[in-house]
Amino acid sequence: MSVWDDVVGQESAVAVLRGAIADPAAMTHAWLLTGPPGSGRSNAARAFAAALQCEQGGCGHCQACTTTLAGTHADLTVVATEKVTIAIDEVRSLIMSASRTPSQGRWRVILIEDADRMAERTTNVLLKAIEEPPPRTVWLLCAPSPQDVMVTIRSRCRGVTLRIPPVEDVAALLVARDGIDPATALTSARAAQSHIGLARRLARDAGARDRRAAVLAIARRIRGVPDAVIAAGELVEVAQTEAKAATEERDATEKAALLRSLGAEAGQTLPPSLRSQVKQLEDDQKRRATRRQRDVIDRSMIDLLSLYRDVLMVQLRAEVDLVNVELDETVRTLAEESTPEQTIRRMDAIGVARTRLGGNVSPVLALEAMAIALRPQG
Repeated sequence: MSVWDDVVGQESAVAVLRGAIADPAAMTHAWLLTGPPGSGRSNAARAFAAALQCEQGGCGHCQACTTTLAGTHADLTVVATEKVTIAIDEVRSLIMSASRTPSQGRWRVILIEDADRMAERTTNVLLKAIEEPPPRTVWLLCAPSPQDVMVTIRSRCRGVTLRIPPVEDVAALLVARDGIDPATALTSARAAQSHIGLARRLARDAGARDRRAAVLAIARRIRGVPDAVIAAGELVEVAQTEAKAATEERDATEKAALLRSLGAEAGQTLPPSLRSQVKQLEDDQKRRATRRQRDVIDRSMIDLLSLYRDVLMVQLRAEVDLVNVELDETVRTLAEESTPEQTIRRMDAIGVARTRLGGNVSPVLALEAMAIALRPQG
C-alpha cells in the first residue's frame, strides 16, 4: 500500500513528486499542480502532502499518512472552496498558518485546491507569502491549467502537469477501492470521461445515472423553439433542486450552531450587534448554493457535449470508442438526422453557453439560447 495508489494514470507526474521527496535538491517551497477536471489534482496534492510528512516517503499506513490523506493532520491546511471565489480573508488566514513552524510533522503544508478561484486582489495578498516562505513551509496550489493562475504566482511555483487518466485505469480503481462490479465501473468511467470523482458517483448512485440519462434525452426531445425553452427550464430546475438538496440540511445545521455560539435561539430577534454575523453566514451559504448550481449545469452541458462528440465520430466514421456506449441507437439516429457541420455548430453553442455562465449570465437565458441551437435544422 502507498499514498500514491489512488493517483491513477499519472506516472510521470508521480515520478516528479516522488523525486522531490527522495532528493532534497529537487524540493521547492511552492508547487502548482494542473490538469483537466477529474484528472486527480487534489488526490495527487494530498498524496504528495502525506509523503512529505511520512518518515518513509509515503507508506500509506502510518499516522502521518492517514491523517494527511484524511485532511486532519495538525500541520496541513486545506482550502477547497464551495463558493464561487476564495475570499481574501481566507487567504490572510492561510498566510498566518504558513508562518508557523510545524508542530508535529516534517513540513507545514498549505494546500489550495481551487487556486483558479482567487481574484487578482486576493492573489496579490498571497504573492508575498509564496515569495518568502519559512524554511519548513510548502505551498501546493491546484488549478485546471497554468493560465488559470496569475503569472506572478505560477512563475514562483514548480509546475506539475496531470493528464486525463485512461478509462481502464479509472474503472480498475473503482473496482479495487469501492468494490464496484467491472461492467458498471467501466460504463461509469466512460460516461464520466475519466473524471475520477464523477465516475465514482455514477457507479455508486443510481439517481445520478438517471439524472444524466434525463439530460442526454433532451437531444432527442428538442424539435422546435417551444421544446427548447421547456428543456432549458428543466435543466435549471434540476440544478436548483440538486443544489438545494445538497446544501439545505448543512445550511440549517450551520445556522443553528452559530446561533448557539451567540447564545441565541432560533426565531428569536437578534440584537443589531449579532445580526451581521448571521448575515455573513447566510451570504456565504448563498454563494455555496450558487457554485453548486453552476457546477451541476456545467456538468449537464459537458454530458451533452459528450453525446454530440459521439455523433460527430459516427458521422466521420472515426474508429474510436463511444463515450455513451449505452446510447448507441440515439447517437446513430442523431448522426443520420444531421450533418457534421450541424453537429459542430451544436457543440459550439454548448461551449458558448458555458462561457456565458462563467460570466454570470442568467442560467435560464444562456440555456435557452443553447437549447434553441440544438433543434433540428432544415
